[in-house]
Amino acid sequence: MSAPKRVNETLYFAFRNPKVVGAAVVVGVMLLAAVLGPSLVAFSPTERTPGATMLPPSGDHWFGTTMQGQDVLSQFVVGLRSTFLVGVLGAAIAGAVGLTIGFVAGYRGGWLDELLNMLTNIVLVIPGFVVLIIINAYLGVRSLPMQALFIGLSSWPWVARAVRSQTLSLRSRDYIDLARMSGLRTGAIIRREIAPNMYSYLFMTFVLLFGGSVLTAAALDFIGLGPTGPDSMSLGLMMNQAVQWSALTLQMWWWFIVPGAGITIIVGALYIMNVGLDEVFNPKLREM
Repeated sequence: MSAPKRVNETLYFAFRNPKVVGAAVVVGVMLLAAVLGPSLVAFSPTERTPGATMLPPSGDHWFGTTMQGQDVLSQFVVGLRSTFLVGVLGAAIAGAVGLTIGFVAGYRGGWLDELLNMLTNIVLVIPGFVVLIIINAYLGVRSLPMQALFIGLSSWPWVARAVRSQTLSLRSRDYIDLARMSGLRTGAIIRREIAPNMYSYLFMTFVLLFGGSVLTAAALDFIGLGPTGPDSMSLGLMMNQAVQWSALTLQMWWWFIVPGAGITIIVGALYIMNVGLDEVFNPKLREM
């Protein structure tokens, strides 16, 4: 089957799959709110409104206000932007490292495969979240890019192992031997002959890495190890501040429900999308 025909067939089944369509709509709406929201809200996330402390959701403040009189909706849309940024950056870094190591180890084999496989196994058994906590706690620089870098560098091993096993099964195919005999370099063979056969798997991997990066960043922010700065805001940091100011005890449910629901909706939609994509890419799972 030609590549354009294969793409058209994939799009046809993707648009017919309710899990993919529904999850894509949810993620798209949240992404739109993250992109446009900060420029549309009337308050900055740290702006304090005199006389408007601890207000429940109303017409003036749709998601209520905090203990300090800050607008929760403004914090939410700015936090959404940080959530998407750290998710994309973390997934991109983890994917780039995992794919590079997996492709090279699986295709070249020999001592290089053993060396890279040993490195992958070592990083795999290291408790990544604990390392992230230690690094974040003792490193002076805490920014969103640094947080994404740390998350990406601790999330690549399972990607590398999966890609290596797929590459091992593909490198002995006849068309790979033909490409090798035609004089193509290793990078070109991986890029032109091996990777295109794994596009569906790589796309699903990025979706999973995206969701994992969002969850890890939210956990770090929640325990107080997220980006610092006067204008820093994230959904995890909102939940951290809500706990610090005893929002639950004071029955200020809107302060912690809103960011918690945002994280749950994004991550839940991504995992549902991944299930739907598995049905789209796997002919045996397609609902005719």
